[in-house]
Amino acid sequence: MALRHKSAIRQHRRSLKRRTINQRNKSHMKTMIKKFRQTIENGNREGAQELLPRVFKAIDKTAAKGAIHKNTASRYKRRLSKQLKDISTQAA
Repeated sequence: MALRHKSAIRQHRRSLKRRTINQRNKSHMKTMIKKFRQTIENGNREGAQELLPRVFKAIDKTAAKGAIHKNTASRYKRRLSKQLKDISTQAA
């Protein structure tokens, strides 16, 4: 990479740090979502209900830090809520 100006070098260094932070936040969020979906697949409705607020918190934090868009976060939350609702209606 042929960065020639001090400001370009500094900006590149900052972008690499931000990229690492964003990847870490998104990875945590995706891990929480996977745990939630596995809980639903196992048919553990109570476990999924306990896990949902923690998953929402991880999604909200990721959106607040700017790693994902707020509408994307909303879409994730809506779909996860629907999955929990569907398993609740199947059990009834």
